[in-house]
Amino acid sequence: MAGTVMEAVRRSFAVLEALGRRRNSTVAELTRETGLPRPTLIRLLHTLIALGYAQRISRQLGYRPADRVLNLAGAIRFVDHLVDAAIPHMTRFTREHGWPLYLATLSHGSITVRYSTAPESPMAFEGAGLNVPRPLLISALGRALIAFCPEEERRAILREAISLSSRQQSALEAELARIRRAGYAFTASPRRPRIHGIAVPIRRGRRVLGSLSMRFPRSSMTEEEVASRYGRRLQALARAIARDTA
Repeated sequence: MAGTVMEAVRRSFAVLEALGRRRNSTVAELTRETGLPRPTLIRLLHTLIALGYAQRISRQLGYRPADRVLNLAGAIRFVDHLVDAAIPHMTRFTREHGWPLYLATLSHGSITVRYSTAPESPMAFEGAGLNVPRPLLISALGRALIAFCPEEERRAILREAISLSSRQQSALEAELARIRRAGYAFTASPRRPRIHGIAVPIRRGRRVLGSLSMRFPRSSMTEEEVASRYGRRLQALARAIARDTA
């Protein structure tokens, strides 16, 4: 009995380790890396999904680790590497310019802030809001991230996050194309909150690692002024973070 349990645990961890080696993995890739029979692998994946440790993206893209794996794993994970690389760059920017910055990654169809310089910013009007899911298509962070994802990944994420009509889908694609041309995104809340945001993607090649935003009161600057003063600075900052992410 003990040997059977041990083998089941070993196989489950083999699947989790294989999932952790890349952003997403197909069944064929996982079968090859774990050496498990396909039916066994699929059964384990279904169990891991039910427990919140894995997530199915699509038939083409396969599976990826879920956020619960991050909580289980501790320090050595993708998000931690990204945050570690970002901290000195974000801190330097806030010291030089005053404005608070926010670093976010995708999580279950939402955008989640992983680090912020708000606590050290003299011009922060809100808290850091760490690990709180935010609407993907309203926040500047989410819009910047989703706009620059590869097309297949973007469509899979959107199918998971929101249901859109054909007309809404066309309008969204046009807006995301506009964001890609500009190189940055602004918050798109219909309520026009007092605090606004501009965000840029953090990319390595075609892969989007996360997004970076600067938050500011609407009364302080127009979108045009913000883009002119800080757009290129934020893009350079995002490139530096991507370069330093191990």
